[in-house]
Amino acid sequence: QVQLVESGGGLVQPGGSLRLSCAASGSIFRINVMGWYRQAPGKERELVASITTGGSTNYRDFVKGRFTISRDNAKNTMYLQMNSLKPEDTAVYYCNAYPPWNGYWGQGTQVTVSS
Repeated sequence: QVQLVESGGGLVQPGGSLRLSCAASGSIFRINVMGWYRQAPGKERELVASITTGGSTNYRDFVKGRFTISRDNAKNTMYLQMNSLKPEDTAVYYCNAYPPWNGYWGQGTQVTVSS
């Protein structure tokens, strides 16, 4: 059974940092490229970053140099270290495979960047 549970969000001031975690169960993590996605109010969900099972990473331009994606395959856990946060980073953050397994989205974790 596939389950994705995101955690680590919160309220942070501009320029601050947060570390998100994604705990995965089932086959989704072991055999897939994984990704962090986000959805801001009134906007479509978008990919933020992805990571292969071997640790190769890709980032969208709007987070390059600020966010770092990583994964611990032994723990079936993925992380997103977010530094230099901006108000436009405010969104609900989700993890999933890349491309995503539709129907298996978790509840997400809210990140709010505001002074």
